[in-house]
Amino acid sequence: MAVLRIPYVQCVRDRYGHDRYYFRRRGYPRVPLPGLPGTTEFMDAHQRALGNAPCEIGVGLNAPGTFAALAVAYYQSAEWRQLEPITQATYRNIIEKFREKHGSKPVKKMEPRHVRALIAEKAATPAAANALLKMLRILMRYAAEHDWVKADPTRDVRRIRSKTDGFHTWTEAEIAQFENHWPIGSKPRLALALLLYTGQRPGDVRQMGWYQIHDGVMDLRQSKTGTHLTIPIHAQLARVLELIPRQQHTFLMTGQGKPFTAGGFNNWFRDQRREAGLPEKISAHGLRKASARRLAEAGCTAHQIKAVGGWSTLKEVERYTRAANQASLARSAIASIKVRNAVQDKEEV
Repeated sequence: MAVLRIPYVQCVRDRYGHDRYYFRRRGYPRVPLPGLPGTTEFMDAHQRALGNAPCEIGVGLNAPGTFAALAVAYYQSAEWRQLEPITQATYRNIIEKFREKHGSKPVKKMEPRHVRALIAEKAATPAAANALLKMLRILMRYAAEHDWVKADPTRDVRRIRSKTDGFHTWTEAEIAQFENHWPIGSKPRLALALLLYTGQRPGDVRQMGWYQIHDGVMDLRQSKTGTHLTIPIHAQLARVLELIPRQQHTFLMTGQGKPFTAGGFNNWFRDQRREAGLPEKISAHGLRKASARRLAEAGCTAHQIKAVGGWSTLKEVERYTRAANQASLARSAIASIKVRNAVQDKEEV
């Protein structure tokens, strides 16, 4: 019988002889897990537990009214608990960096000029500047709602305009170069196939496993949005997955046999991309955009592309498919004109 190894799971037999499962990780809350290991409800609860915030140590050392105390209060709020685990991890990373530098400062003394100065410090990296502004708005809105401040000082602060198109979309030549360097059977090729043929975010791809696949269809819930998707397994992906043992918890595992963390996966994939000789602008997320581009070039409608990628709006689909092969589409358009002209010429004869 195959053994399913899932990290941080404790099995306890109760007084009635029933097995109860708990998420147990040093420094994190103990969380009961419903159902049996490997079931959808069990694995969904396990993934949510992985995204929980660590238990706060030394909470009493945070002076009342400071940003450090505000961060702790926000982490304990209902608003925080309703966020998806991957969103919590992203927010916490930004908050903790700000807390490390400004945690001892009083919240009530923050003014719009202070916010503008903080954002201006990151003007060279607009995405990071706007991410910080977003988090400050969330924290200060929470502070205003709970009478820490009389007014939100971030309200009228503008975002920094950015001309970037976001993550670079992989071209077919770049995909081929990666595949030529990493053959089927290698972990990097497996990662590329999962990213490219499911169209999902790296944070979801690193958690994919056999427990999600039934009758040739992958059943998953996006960690960022909570959107439930069913995606047929592409023949090229099935070919790669044939080599993965059924008892393996996730398809992609670290050298220590554990699932990747979000940051760990992105860092690891960056190294594989470098080894394949691809430029620094290439990232794992760019394969999600390449998947959307391929669907667009294949003639899929915006609604079809949205169904695969799980985007919430058609506007997002347009943004991701902007890199659709313009030359290919232009050739098709010109070819249709030639056909029409040929028909007219024939009619005139």
